Formats: sequence, C-alpha cells, structure tokens
Amino acid sequence: MQSLFSSVYCVDTGACSGQFNMDFDIRLMRAFADGAFARAFGEGCCLWRFYAWSPSAVSLGRNQNPAEIDREHCRAEGVDVVVRPTGGRAVFHADELTYSFFATTPLPNEVIYQMVHETILRALSSVGVAAEFCRSQPDFRARYASPESVSCFTASARYELQVDGRKIVGSAQRRNGNVLLQHGSLPLSARHRQLSRYIANDSRELIDLIDADMERKTASLDEFSGAGYADLVPLLIAEAGKYARSGVKLLTSGEIESLEGFHLPL
Repeated sequence: MQSLFSSVYCVDTGACSGQFNMDFDIRLMRAFADGAFARAFGEGCCLWRFYAWSPSAVSLGRNQNPAEIDREHCRAEGVDVVVRPTGGRAVFHADELTYSFFATTPLPNEVIYQMVHETILRALSSVGVAAEFCRSQPDFRARYASPESVSCFTASARYELQVDGRKIVGSAQRRNGNVLLQHGSLPLSARHRQLSRYIANDSRELIDLIDADMERKTASLDEFSGAGYADLVPLLIAEAGKYARSGVKLLTSGEIESLEGFHLPL
C-alpha cells in the first residue's frame, strides 16, 4: 500500500453539539493552512477526526439555501441546525459516525477521495459489511435543480461507498490551496432518513418523494452488522495508519486545542 503521508494522526472527539463540531473542523483546517499543525506534529502528515452529534443536528452544505430547512420545527424538537464548511446538501445527523480528514497535499482531490473511502471500505469489511465503490458520477448541477434534492444521501458520487446499490457513506470536500478537508457521514441506524421531518415544505407529494428516495437509495450499518461507533473507530484508525511511513499516532482533543491560534475567533 502506497505511503501518501509521513505520519497519520487520529483523534476521537466523541459526541458534541453541531456548532462545536463545525467550529472544530474549521479551526483544524485553519491550523493546516497557517502551518500550526505541521509545526506541532511534522511536515507531510494528515489527521483523521472521528465524532458524533449530541443533540441530533441537520447540517446544510455551505452553498445550500437555508430556507429549505424548518428551523422552528428543529428548535422545537431540540435539533441543531448548522452549516458545513463543505458543499453538498442537507444531512440529518442522529445515530452516526462522522469523520473529517485534513491534509496539506498537492495530490488531486479524487486521489484523496478514493483513499479515504478505501480506508472506510476495509474497516467495514472487518465487521462483515461488503461495501463497494460507486462507479458513476451524477450530474450534480441538474440534480440540485430538482426540489427533491434537499437530501445529500440520495445522490452518490464516484468512489463513494454503497452496499447493495444503496449509499452508506456520504462525503464532501473543500480545498484551500494545498489544504484539503474531506468529511462524511456513516449512518449507524435508519434515523438519517428522518430528514424530511425538518424540511420547510408543506407539499405532501414532495415529502413522500424524499422519503421514498431515502428508503430506496440509502443504507445504514445496522442493516448489515451489529457493530457500532466504538467498534468502528479502532478499525478505521488501524486502516488509516497503513498510508503513513511511520504509522498512526493518536492525539487527544487537548493536544489539538493547544495548537497555536486554535481558539482565535473564526
């Protein structure tokens, strides 16, 4: 297996609020952009972050129309609403393992996209899940023009992961020069399909269409395995380390939060 990085670092920050999760990722991307991470942990390294959401949250792609989500309904049910630093469409984060991947690299986005999903594919294989790559690339511009496209999980990009033709990991990227952020969601249960509850649209026909789309096109881990968050994270860490010359190293949240400038205003 090709060593793409000098070292691979991993951190598990557990279940946190939606705003904390997004702010943490934005600060980490800045730490890679201004060199603070490299100064602390070495040049040519990368970082995987694993986390979950408490309370549940709806996240929107950074270019998505926020009016598509009923914020009052979310507030009434104790559901956070946040905007991701990456693109894509809305995701309902409930029972989920979320990852973020950071690197300063000249490698093309597609290479990283494939590498990240290969890592997840092998971890899923270890718990008996036969995932495979999506081989086609949809026309996202046309897809996003349709009213039912509010959900991120109902369209699969090349190298995203599917099981039995249904999407099980949704991912998105953002690049700033040589700094790349990729993050994605692995639903542990079918609760991610409840997104339609929070859509700001009174059309029963549209809601039924979105629900049918989610049922037909998406999958969750519990359909194929009894494994959960605590089982998968160690497997992901072990697989991630295979892309580094010096293996994998674990960090704590405190070590990351101590990075130079980490707590400056966003």
